[in-house]
Amino acid sequence: KPVKDLNSRLKALVNSAPVMIFIKGTPQQPRCGFSRQLVDLLAEQKAKYSSFNILADEDVRQGLKAYSDWPTYPQVYVNGELIGGLDIVKEMIASGEFQEMLPKEKDLNTQLQELIEKQSVMVFIKGTPEEPRCGFSRQMVALLNDRHVKYGHFDILSDDDVRQGLKTYVDWPTFPMLFYKGELLGGLDIVKEMIESGEFDQVITA
Repeated sequence: KPVKDLNSRLKALVNSAPVMIFIKGTPQQPRCGFSRQLVDLLAEQKAKYSSFNILADEDVRQGLKAYSDWPTYPQVYVNGELIGGLDIVKEMIASGEFQEMLPKEKDLNTQLQELIEKQSVMVFIKGTPEEPRCGFSRQMVALLNDRHVKYGHFDILSDDDVRQGLKTYVDWPTFPMLFYKGELLGGLDIVKEMIESGEFDQVITA
């Protein structure tokens, strides 16, 4: 493969999350001691990060060494910049420098409002539209798909802070929840009623 294409891909990968780690295996199943130590360290720091399993892609595994001019794994990037490997991260944690570099957490309500407004129609469900993880979420997705509504989704099972915080934030105790232009329409029963009365199609012009 042309080096130029690979470098574009590597650049996109190292920038794909504020904190990005390249390890052997996955955070759940690290495949080498150094990768395991790094994952444990990040967990202790409560650092949010994304990871890439270099064992799954030989092009990335070899290419990243040249791209970053760093011969070993794991590799840690913050905001697209190489920090280094395990030893350097340990030193930076000990000095307090690593914590300073981590992206500051937005407060939860700001995060919730941004999620709600991510798309005109946003549905918060258990699972994904392709694989709903509860009957109500499945029904909600089916209703939206039947009406050819374009919508964004958020899997509340993937983030317990969002799951619990959203209930309080909008004063609505259950999921799924459907939002339109940042306003809560309601849950499955309300959406069903709105569809039957014709109100839904008036409100949401897909």
